[in-house]
Amino acid sequence: MKLSKELLTDSSTLQLPEKVLQFGTGVLLRGLCDYFIDKANKQGIFNGRIVVVKSTDSGGADAFAEQDNLYTICVRGLEKGVATEENIISSAISRVLSAQSQWNEVLETAQDPNISVVVSNTTEVGLQYVEESIRQSPPASFPAKLTAWLYERFQNKQAGVVIIPTELIVGNGDILKGLVLKVAAFNELPANFIEWVKTENSFCNSLVDRIVPGKPKGDALTEVQEKLGYKDSLLAVAETYRLWAIEGDDKVEEVLTFAQADEGVKIAKNIEQFRELKLRMLNGTHTLMCGMAFLSGFQTVKEALADDMTEKFITNLMMSEIAPAIPYKIDAKVAQRYGRDVLDRFRNPYLDHQWISITLQYTMKMQMRNIPLLLNYYKEFSTVPQYFTRGFAAYILFMKAVKEENGKYFGEKEGELYPIQCDSAKYFYEVWQNHKPNEVVDAVLGNEQLWGSDLRKLKGFAENVTTHLSNMMAIGVREVAAALNVYA
Repeated sequence: MKLSKELLTDSSTLQLPEKVLQFGTGVLLRGLCDYFIDKANKQGIFNGRIVVVKSTDSGGADAFAEQDNLYTICVRGLEKGVATEENIISSAISRVLSAQSQWNEVLETAQDPNISVVVSNTTEVGLQYVEESIRQSPPASFPAKLTAWLYERFQNKQAGVVIIPTELIVGNGDILKGLVLKVAAFNELPANFIEWVKTENSFCNSLVDRIVPGKPKGDALTEVQEKLGYKDSLLAVAETYRLWAIEGDDKVEEVLTFAQADEGVKIAKNIEQFRELKLRMLNGTHTLMCGMAFLSGFQTVKEALADDMTEKFITNLMMSEIAPAIPYKIDAKVAQRYGRDVLDRFRNPYLDHQWISITLQYTMKMQMRNIPLLLNYYKEFSTVPQYFTRGFAAYILFMKAVKEENGKYFGEKEGELYPIQCDSAKYFYEVWQNHKPNEVVDAVLGNEQLWGSDLRKLKGFAENVTTHLSNMMAIGVREVAAALNVYA
């Protein structure tokens, strides 16, 4: 049996008016943003459905039509340490339009007075300026498509809308607004339209945070669909944790009433706190631990958290060194509460998050996420962060390439090669050639091009990293981590 509207326990949501225009059909939008709207509709709060615009004609739209635009969200994870499972049939989407073949129908939605929200996730590449006419059918770039849609709305004397890009770029709302104004200027659109864009529409910076792996494969999919009792080609698995932080004022809050349905939607005048917590405590911990965990023999994040010693190491690193060093004023209780949520996410038994995949662009991640923490830790405490130094030593060891082949670099663990997928792989390969560990540490920490400053000037940092690196090479990475009094 296939998923269809007959399986809905309450079909009244299918009669709700369209209130949201969404650019993108990806699992993050469906598993997070549309999840919130669906939940609100079922509580009788937002009472509006979503028109989705698909950028290409290659599949997708037909799958929605065949399932009455319904799909299943399988929520799996830990909440306050307790395993949770929930299967939700989402009826938030009303229809899916192809930008390539149904552009006129997309523009017609601009004439609908009920539409009050525009959401997008076109990947970071989507927020790029392309010098083009908005009168194409359709324009190639997302900013030009949005400009064309807004101009159609303006010409039909409709109200402005709340626009929320969810692309993973800092200041995504401000960036999109600037791109729309640039496209409008290139197309020589009237001054009163440009003024309308600026004053009657709210472009909101936003941050999305939920792991949505999408549809399982093979036996895992078969098992889920047998439990559900129907087949769903659009099924998506999502972790329990969810966050959609939206920067906006009271006017924005009045429009986005779906925020009332779930505490995972946060509307605030400034969302920097949410960004810093995610960047430092979630992403920063991942970055400092990925090399250490992988070289200690753990394949997945949940495996490392199942190990008592490693769990304590990660907890102490996050709570005692990262949280107090965040370079943004955050209440300690808020950081601790977020940290507990992060640990639950790491422990999630339903997700196979590979440590080796987290090492992708290892150096760039270390520079962006962790070096500001290190510098601020010294500023606040003037002492060596013991967990951090071990994580950094493991990073340098992971970057020790033993083989280069066609521009690709490989490290070695227990006689097996692993890929070093980092733009700095060549640099590390050359540094490690015929140099002792202390010389490698001296060169790496002194590389201001990598870190923006000379890390050798941090009292005791170079000496500690050198000691840990030498010990890791002599007795093993896990043994060096275990030697720290993680039970203190």
